[in-house]
Amino acid sequence: MKNKVSALLALIVFSLQVSGQVRIYVNTDLEGISGVFRFAQTREKDTPLNIRACEYFMGDVAAVVRGLRDGGATEVVVLDGHGSQCVIPHMMEPGAKYITGLPRYGAANLTDLDSSYSGMVMLGFHAMKGTPDGVLNHTQSSSTENRYWYNGVESGELAQSAAIAGYYNVPVIMVTGDEATCREARKFFGDNCITVAVKKGISREAAMLYPFDETRKALYEGARQAVAAIPSCRPYKMKTPINVKMQYLRTDPALPEPVLETREGVARTALQIFEVLRK
Repeated sequence: MKNKVSALLALIVFSLQVSGQVRIYVNTDLEGISGVFRFAQTREKDTPLNIRACEYFMGDVAAVVRGLRDGGATEVVVLDGHGSQCVIPHMMEPGAKYITGLPRYGAANLTDLDSSYSGMVMLGFHAMKGTPDGVLNHTQSSSTENRYWYNGVESGELAQSAAIAGYYNVPVIMVTGDEATCREARKFFGDNCITVAVKKGISREAAMLYPFDETRKALYEGARQAVAAIPSCRPYKMKTPINVKMQYLRTDPALPEPVLETREGVARTALQIFEVLRK
């Protein structure tokens, strides 16, 4: 088995060398960005707190883009993955292309993602709903407190995005966020995935923050290392068919209080893990 894995890794390295193309998909969120620790920074677009948080976001993105390019990436595509969008055009770091604006196409809005990418970076992510030391922890919605299980394993946004990338055989090569997010990444993706913690959670809206000079340096170095880690990172795969379960709070104004509801379905592939719950 080890010989087969080694041969596969060698083939990947050889393919990258021959093609000369190392395309990296940077999937982003806002809650795990340096300096962000309150929902007031992430929920309402264009408030003073949100504008400043988006500036923090652009600083983290710039450090990662520089690290990826210096590490050997030939193309970097940054997806503006937070719901209210974060990209500030005049602050875009050279050396990358930026996907922003809504609506977009693609499973879970992962526009442009396909098998041509060598790896995915998850920048500014957060831990799944219910993680005690996860800053701004939630899964998809913090207002309805969604929770998801795939084949009986509770999973957050890290695993959800990684499973879609895995469908295209694209491995997650780097995850950034708080300490809890990095711990969750290692649990699902293994120790070969590069993780960079930019803060440490105390509670859902409290954190020990690290100075920006330190986090941006760590993000740059992590991104540079992530390119070298591509051959040792495996795509994250869910066994198919995928049994999908979701719990959420139904907040109908006509109800005296929110009601916990459950939906279930079976997805033939990872591309359908959200679609089957809409039926």
